[in-house]
Amino acid sequence: MLWIVLGVVLAVAEIFTTTLFLIMFAAGAFAAAGAAALGAPVGVQAIVFAGVSALTVLAVRPTLRRHQRSALASGEQPFGVEAIEGSSALVLERVDADSGLVKIDGELWSARSYDAGQVFDPGERVQVIQVRGVTALVWRDDISSSGELPEAKR
Repeated sequence: MLWIVLGVVLAVAEIFTTTLFLIMFAAGAFAAAGAAALGAPVGVQAIVFAGVSALTVLAVRPTLRRHQRSALASGEQPFGVEAIEGSSALVLERVDADSGLVKIDGELWSARSYDAGQVFDPGERVQVIQVRGVTALVWRDDISSSGELPEAKR
């Protein structure tokens, strides 16, 4: 019973940490609970707990971490927030260091200037540098829609 409680506590704690580390020990606790159910002595239960926990940390965790890498780093198609970073946006309401509103791929996003000294007026194009929470941090888009630098048009 103790192993089951420990496994559940570790699994619930993993929900709050999202590190995929505590869940490995939860698996060890559940394996030890299985050994206890089969009538193994406490010493064997502890060895099963330690062994399964160590094996999952050494064998499973590297695979999980490899799959956690960003899509951009792994060469896959980005999605979610990763797909928004680097995209172009249209300023709908004045964007400064404190607030603003932009349109990114048809969606409205709250925005702030990445550089506190920059201010963007409605109608300007900006580039999304980073997304923090639900706020896009934007920077002046130096490339026009035709692909030319603004200085080249003069």
